[in-house]
Amino acid sequence: MPAPSSARLTIDLDALAHNYAVLRDLAPGAEPAPVVKADGYGLGAVPVARRLWAEGARAFFVARLSEGEALRAGLGHPATIYVLDGFTPDTGPRLAAADLTPVLSSPAQVEAASAFAEPVAIQVDTGMNRQGLTAAEVRDLAANLPPGLRVETIMSHLGSATDPADPRNAAQLDAFAAVRRLFPGARASFAASAGIALEHVYHFDIVRPGISLYGGGPEERPDPRLKAVATFEAPILYVRQVGAGEMIGYGSKTVVENDSRVAVVAAGYADGLIRGAMGRSHAWFADAPRKVLIVTMDLIAIEIGEAEASPGDMVELLGSHVLVDDLAAAAGTVAHECLVRLGGRAERVYLGER
Repeated sequence: MPAPSSARLTIDLDALAHNYAVLRDLAPGAEPAPVVKADGYGLGAVPVARRLWAEGARAFFVARLSEGEALRAGLGHPATIYVLDGFTPDTGPRLAAADLTPVLSSPAQVEAASAFAEPVAIQVDTGMNRQGLTAAEVRDLAANLPPGLRVETIMSHLGSATDPADPRNAAQLDAFAAVRRLFPGARASFAASAGIALEHVYHFDIVRPGISLYGGGPEERPDPRLKAVATFEAPILYVRQVGAGEMIGYGSKTVVENDSRVAVVAAGYADGLIRGAMGRSHAWFADAPRKVLIVTMDLIAIEIGEAEASPGDMVELLGSHVLVDDLAAAAGTVAHECLVRLGGRAERVYLGER
């Protein structure tokens, strides 16, 4: 049994399935290949992938080789699993043993994989300048393709798709379309969550839904079409009175303006909450938003006004009332970071497992 002071992370796989259907329907004709890297954005790659398999997903993306091996062992279905970190000579046997598809992102990786007997994907840099073969390198590869290299998928990544009006999107699209023509037998993948929300021309053969599967809006703000998948709650430990002008927490920087009732809650940055959001974020308690005054390692403090509160009452710190995009905005970060930090020592509850 969890301790009375345990935080709780609830993962609603029915909400995940709803979001998958929304994203699938935004890109008709393209295969959705969910991104479950970073342990399913912190929510559990195996239970997430199992539910998405039940919803029709047959391919998945992870970042690390070890993630791919764990997913292959836990999924129990013959899915295609792409590994974004690619290929080095020493990883070839492990990739083959787990039937994983490496995504090659440099000439060195292409050379190392030239004798790899399994299918590969090629990542192309179309303007994000993070990873992938350059235009010149990919033209050279197409003209001098190693006979043993089985290029199954060509892919790239949009850098500005969260802003549909950004001209960089169209420039990257033109660059990717030119690359695709060099590999007419390969499938093409260009759009992640934000790209899925763009026009159909960005979708190609495979789309890669990621953060929006888990409730984050494709434009980094709440999207009413999507449901919250993660709910993070923690219990009140104490309720105390703090007088106007008194300081709370470390550093004498947080001053309570008015006489306040404050609930001290059993969660902090050791549980993945972001300290930089204090003073700007809200929790949800007693049917109302409550200002988060401080975030420390194991505790936060929230203003609760006249609401009835007792030790053990649960406070929502993320969920349907505290949306992940709003929390990210308060913390000056992105929804991805808010999710992957969560719940290292929280009780986990899954709803809707298949």
